[in-house]
Amino acid sequence: MSVWDDRKDALESHEFQMGIERGRLAVALDLLTDALVLTGQHGVYCQSARQPGKPAMDIQLIDKCLTDAKELVISVMTEMKERRKAGLA
Repeated sequence: MSVWDDRKDALESHEFQMGIERGRLAVALDLLTDALVLTGQHGVYCQSARQPGKPAMDIQLIDKCLTDAKELVISVMTEMKERRKAGLA
């Protein structure tokens, strides 16, 4: 199933509230947050042999990538909001 079908209600709601671009970014942000939660849960069970109490290295790398992607999406949404306030978009 495509994201357009699977997330249809969330996309429609967010696009209506925030506009198409920011709405889609908001849904992407929700998906990234869900992925971070699942990664965190998986990290509890996949502990590193070298660093006790920390997730396995691959889980740490996935978590870092997801966190970075989320930060970028947030920065784009903030920039779009500021441009809208300034009347530039």
